[in-house]
Amino acid sequence: MLNANITVDRPSFVTHLECSLTGERYEADQLHGLSRAGRPLLVRYDLASIRAFLPKAMLEARETDLWRWRELLPVRRTADIVSLGEIETPLIPLTKSGGPNVLVKDEGRLPTGSFKARGLVMAVAMAKALGVTRIAMPTNGNAGAALAAYATRCGIETIVFCPDDTPEINVREIALQGARVYRVNGLIDDCGAIVAKGAAQGLWFDFSTLKEPYRIEGKKTMGLELAAQFNWRLPQNIFYPTGGGTGLIGMWKAFDELEALGWIGAERPRMFAVQAAGCAPIVRAYEAGLDHAERWEDAATVAAGIRVPKAVGDFLILRAVRASGGKAMAVGDPAILKAVDDAAKQDGLLLCPEGGATLAAYREALRLGWIDEEESSVLFNCATGLKYPMPAAYKVVDRFAEIDLAAL
Repeated sequence: MLNANITVDRPSFVTHLECSLTGERYEADQLHGLSRAGRPLLVRYDLASIRAFLPKAMLEARETDLWRWRELLPVRRTADIVSLGEIETPLIPLTKSGGPNVLVKDEGRLPTGSFKARGLVMAVAMAKALGVTRIAMPTNGNAGAALAAYATRCGIETIVFCPDDTPEINVREIALQGARVYRVNGLIDDCGAIVAKGAAQGLWFDFSTLKEPYRIEGKKTMGLELAAQFNWRLPQNIFYPTGGGTGLIGMWKAFDELEALGWIGAERPRMFAVQAAGCAPIVRAYEAGLDHAERWEDAATVAAGIRVPKAVGDFLILRAVRASGGKAMAVGDPAILKAVDDAAKQDGLLLCPEGGATLAAYREALRLGWIDEEESSVLFNCATGLKYPMPAAYKVVDRFAEIDLAAL
């Protein structure tokens, strides 16, 4: 059963879509991919009307799930909502392996075990509303799982392409949840090229990151939740694992919308876009002072979720990082794995490798003096660590032999 937040139709405040590069306006309620400039489209709202319609107290009285933000979301009709129970994810202190003011937003609590559920629940709901019947998407794993789950739930056919070294559990999860999944001998952008070719032939709708307008709207709920959880202030630093960067872009958009509603002030967190040293196109562009990032060749990292050689929203990521006074950072695989190990053994929180990258980046930023441990910092753990390989545990006890219990 849907919860009380989404049982009745409500006013919709979407006015239009807008090219993120040129500002060109596009009609709402029509199926769109990228803009004519080849860049992501952003959903725009009548924020003045939302401000008049939705007092903050009304919002605060609602159940704390993703759909409490319905006035700031694009789905017009309740009948089009597809839900698997998208909760507000908790902030978990990481005091031992992180610091006294470090919190992890644990996105692994969401359906399908990752923050991809936020973006895909919104994108699939809008695809349903706009009459899409077949979707294809490239994935490094978790996005494909979320797409498969939500699309299957509402009867949309899905075809998913993933790099051939995608974690086995992700591939099986995608298949079990109803998608046709294919391994490709290449990286995620090679998979994306196959998707684009099929879309050009009219075989399916292309659901690649930022190539439809609504995944950003789902991901921006991370920023909306943070504002509410911080009592309508924002943390001083956000460390975000950045591949395609949809969530970072979405949060930056959310903060602007909340300021327009009068719910937060003009202060913004420093946004740290965290990449792996083996795939860091955004970091390279940031350090070179560029607005667009060239493709990263021979990308390789243990953090497969941020192994994205080229992001279509690169300029939006870089714009938010620079405007916030943050940085784009790269961390090596040894630091990532150590961070995962430390968080598990010292704080009892099992991070995914991409989440480990944010802890490694936090430590490096602290070491370099870019931040202070007295500042509030939020790290995003984008998926449950249970989906990823763990070190073997070989110790055994023979119950028939004499056991030295003290030695145990």
